[in-house]
This record gives sequence, structure tokens and C-alpha cells, in this order.
Amino acid sequence: MKDKYELVIGLEVHAQLSTLSKAFCSDSAAFGAGPNEHVSVVSLGHPGTLPYINKRMVEYAVKMGLACNCSINLNNTFARKNYFYADLPKGYQITQDQSPICIGGQILVRLSNGRQKNIAIHHIHMEEDAGKSMHDQHHADSLIDLNRAGVPLIEIVSEPDMRSSEEAWQYLTEIRKLLRYLDICDGNMEEGSMRCDANISVRLKGATEFGNRCEVKNLNSIRNVQRAIEHEFERQVGILENGGHIAQNTLNFNAETGETSVLRSKEMANDYRYFPEPDLQPLFLDNAYVSRVRQSLPALPNELYDKYTTALELSSYDASVITADREFALYFEELIKHTGNYKAAANWLMGAVKSYLNENGIEITEFGIKAANLAGLIGLVDAGRINNSVAAQKLFPALINEPEKSPDLLAKELNLLISADSDDVQQFINDAIAKFPDKVKEYQKGKKGVLGLFMGEIMKRSKGKIDPQKTNQLLIKELESK
Repeated sequence: MKDKYELVIGLEVHAQLSTLSKAFCSDSAAFGAGPNEHVSVVSLGHPGTLPYINKRMVEYAVKMGLACNCSINLNNTFARKNYFYADLPKGYQITQDQSPICIGGQILVRLSNGRQKNIAIHHIHMEEDAGKSMHDQHHADSLIDLNRAGVPLIEIVSEPDMRSSEEAWQYLTEIRKLLRYLDICDGNMEEGSMRCDANISVRLKGATEFGNRCEVKNLNSIRNVQRAIEHEFERQVGILENGGHIAQNTLNFNAETGETSVLRSKEMANDYRYFPEPDLQPLFLDNAYVSRVRQSLPALPNELYDKYTTALELSSYDASVITADREFALYFEELIKHTGNYKAAANWLMGAVKSYLNENGIEITEFGIKAANLAGLIGLVDAGRINNSVAAQKLFPALINEPEKSPDLLAKELNLLISADSDDVQQFINDAIAKFPDKVKEYQKGKKGVLGLFMGEIMKRSKGKIDPQKTNQLLIKELESK
């Protein structure tokens, strides 16, 4: 049946913008305050109060639009979206309806089969958030926290371009990555600063018309978006195969069971009665403003990915891992200012550094070794002054403990630098050969695997202070002369 039907997915992503104040008043937009502490007569919708536009919200929306290759709408208006719910204190939400700030655009996703695909964006618009209803804090009543009411959002609405849960996964991952690179939203779905509604339908492969869609609301993790899509595909195909009809419902997703249930049917859906917001004048931007915002954009993940795979000749895997996190990429950018060995820089960052971060549960921003000092360590290895294993096992931990010291100075203090005395190296080789005379005979009979035994003994005797490659060549020469 999976080969018979095709999934059609469109996503609506709500991103809570990291502004200091709310969208249309000066109340704090900070997360984590006590219930109903960040409210005022404006955000509570008291009679006679008037909204005004948060300029930072507009700037952040334009930034996201430019990052997604959207056209920026210079003539913006706001609208009232009317519905009654306890966590909406004004009885309406200020949003954009007819003239969203960003139109069109696309997000490039890279799939596991190596294929790339552009997912089209329909539009991005600005709006304010509602409050938060809590149904598990009291035995009989629901409680309302209005701190979030009025916090600025952008809603990123895709076209129904996705055809698999993997495409949806990658699309959301790229959206979150852009939000973080632009530093306009932390992308934390668990805390609700990024939320997703998924519109899902199925149709026979080759069909041109869309089937009836169901909307799964308020998915709070990328994994749950993927699970909801996969469940809905199975459910909808099952209904159609049994001769049924897909009802166009709004659904809830149960993360524990992995199943969806009906929140409301199409017939029950609210008529939002959009009309122009009478208390806000139209917002007119100009091309000079858009150009200034464009110039303020940082290097974005796809731009860095292309740079790493082409100019730096890193693998696609290396580039993907490095660009997955903004701060990680920034550290790598600083690192390659101090070393031209880009592959070694990537290996150290994704190996020893990442392992240390994971083991200690910290982020790269808390990592003590400056990029210049890590580059110095790489330089010691490249110059043949210390071998890679000693650098990883001894010098790197020492540098973590004393991050202000230069790698060169630490290596000298710890007596880790490779001996330049060829007589010392020859003596280590002679001692190792003398210890295993039977293995010398095995080598001469063609058993080349015993080289590792000799090298291990030499490394132990020299305490790693040799060049393994040169020593290996000398060892072979000595063994073959016997």
C-alpha cells in the first residue's frame, strides 16, 4: 500500500522571537517568570489601551525572510483574528492576514540518499502569541498564565511540498538551524519557543489533486512531527483502502501512544472573522532598510557547508556535523584562522573536543581551550614535534587543565616532544628486536603483522616521544637486514 499512495505534507512553524519586549507593548518577553508577572493593561487588553509595533520583531522577521530567499513585502498591514479562548485576553490575536511580511522563498534539505530538494515557502507573517493554559495544576479548574500572551512570533508556512517524514524532519531541522544562526529564536521546541502544526494528506501516486487534509496541532519535537506523519499516513491509507472517506479534522497527537485523535471537525472550526487592525497604522518599509538588514546577516549554514565542501575540501559528513550547531561552526571558523590543516581541525573538533563536551555535558561556548591554542596543538603534530596519539592522550588533557598555557610550552614541561636524536630511536629499535628474537624469525618468514608488536614496544620504551612513521621505516629496514 505504501507504494500505491503518496504522502503530501505542509508545515506551519511558529517561532517565538528572542526580543526583550512583547510584540505590541513594552511588557517583558522573558521566559521563566512566575505566573502572570509579565503582564500589563496593554497585554491584558484593558479598554482604552493601544498597541504599538516592536521594531525588533520586524527586523527579525525580515532577517528570516532573507535567509529563506523570500521576497520582502514593503507595505505591511495587521489584522485581528477573532476567537474566544481563556488564554486570549483581548478576545482576538493581532496577526497579518492579507499582506504578510515575507512572500515565497525556499529551504534546501539534504536527504539520507544524497538527494537535495528545495521545499517552497508560501509566506512568513508576524503575529503575537496567546497565553498558556494548564490543565494539570488543579483538581477541578484549568489555570491560565498570560506571561506568553503578546510575545512576538513569526509563522513560517510551507507549500505542501514534502513527500516523506524524512523531508519534514530535515525541513524542520534546517528551519531551527536558521533561527539559531540568525540568533532570533532559540528553537527550543520542548519549551514552546518553536512549535509546529502539520497538514497531512494522502493521494494515489500519479494523482494531481490533493486529498482531504488533517491538521495535527502543536507538535513539540521534531521526532513527534515525524511520528505523527507516519501514523497519519497509515491511518489515512487504511481508511481509503476500506472504502472510507478522510474527514478534514484538526487533530491532537498523543506522544505516549503515537496516535492522533480529533480535536475538532471542519464543521466545528472557528470562523476567525479577520478584519484590519484599526489601532495599528500600515507599516511601510523601504529597500534601504531591507539592504541594511541583509548586510547584518551572518554566514548561514548552507553557505558554510558549501565553503567547507569546496574551498576546504572537507567531506559532506564533516561539513554537516560542523554546521549543525551555530556556536560549533563559529569555533571552527576561528580555528581555521590559525591553521591551514582543515581536515585535522575538523577531526579534532568532531573527535576529542566533541567527546569532552559530551562527557562533561557542556556546550562549545563553555570549552576552555581557545581556538588559537587548539590550532597550536595541531601545528605541533603537523611539524612532527609530537605524535598524534600523545597529543590526544596527554597534551590535550593537559591543555584542558591549563588552557592559558601554549601547547608548545606544555609539551616541553611534560617532556612530550619527539626526540630528534637518531641514536635514541635506533636504541629503542634495537632493544625491541632483542626482546622478541622469535618474532624476528616470524617476520623474516613473511608474517608482517608482528610489526605492530615491535612498534608497541618501541612506543612504550620511548614514552611516545618518537615519530611513528619514520620509526616504522627504520624498524623495517633493521628487520630486513637481519
